[in-house]
Amino acid sequence: MGSSKKIILTGGHFSPALALIEKLPKNWEILFIGRKYGLEGERVLSLEYQTLVKLGIRFKNLDAGRFQRTFTRHSLPSLLRIPKGYVQALRMLNEFKPDIVVGFGGYVSFPVIAVAKLMGVPTVIHEQTLGAGQTNKLLSPFVDKICVSWEQSLNYFPKNKTVLTGNPIRQSIFEEIDLPEGDGKLIFIMGGSSGSHFINVLMEKVLDELLPKYRIIHQTGDTKEYSDYEKLTAQLSLMPEGLISRYMPRKFIDPSSIGFVMEKADLVISRAGINTISELIRFKKPAILIPLPTGQKKEQERNANFLKSLGLGEVLNQKLTTSVELLSTISNMFENLDNYRIIKENILRNDSAKRIVNILINATNKKTKAKS
Repeated sequence: MGSSKKIILTGGHFSPALALIEKLPKNWEILFIGRKYGLEGERVLSLEYQTLVKLGIRFKNLDAGRFQRTFTRHSLPSLLRIPKGYVQALRMLNEFKPDIVVGFGGYVSFPVIAVAKLMGVPTVIHEQTLGAGQTNKLLSPFVDKICVSWEQSLNYFPKNKTVLTGNPIRQSIFEEIDLPEGDGKLIFIMGGSSGSHFINVLMEKVLDELLPKYRIIHQTGDTKEYSDYEKLTAQLSLMPEGLISRYMPRKFIDPSSIGFVMEKADLVISRAGINTISELIRFKKPAILIPLPTGQKKEQERNANFLKSLGLGEVLNQKLTTSVELLSTISNMFENLDNYRIIKENILRNDSAKRIVNILINATNKKTKAKS
């Protein structure tokens, strides 16, 4: 098992971090630094906070700021919080005294990795996307090791310290939960860990037509600004009794159950975050993807087209998509479901988390030898 170490994990891509936690040596002490609340300006607990508290893993909230690409009412307060993030990160690292720090992208990880580097703590970052996230790109010259998920990402980082490890996916994600009752194909709808208001609104418009034919489980998120979950639940209560049990809206689906739902689903409707893409490839599930139109270099659009090129999906443009088009795409895909088969095997590495753990062990061992 080796000697006990202290590790800090941080960043915005929670799924691979959780997969890595599963594979870390059992005697390592873990601290996760992230966002306690899911969205700026709201007090809804984040999925990572809820999950890690449930698992008994120590969590620290970092109130970090960032430069926003578009100006909103949160832009100025966020900008003013940037120095605060560094002060908090310094205090947290001084208290915990980590042997290594691992970042999973996103603005929260930047001050933590930067402070760790200044303190002489070994640093590793993991890139999930098909390219390079802005935070990881900025950190790449300074960190000790860079792990990437896809071959396409190798060209974006310094070759001398970049390793193709793959994107870690959790193994223990098959905890059973209740599913919609009745006959018919099962559609799984999700919009990432925070839900998708656009997809939720689409579902409000098409539920009446879908439920007589299909069963639906729907992760709505819990955004107080729109109250989508409450609206969909209210709409459901007005439906005929025979349809109510065929639709199951949930604010969140615990990460420990995502695999169970994916495995049972016949079709997935989703945003196109890279971790969702990885899960769809793993379970070989046909999907209708509606990429988030904002974001760095149309990242989700590239992810969605990547899945489509593998033979598993159709891509809808949010700016052009109507309820009529969504219904038509669902119908066409179910009529031709056998045509949606992955055309390239072995896209994912099964040992991604183990590869990263080995890199972390080597980095901490080098640090120990340097001290002795």
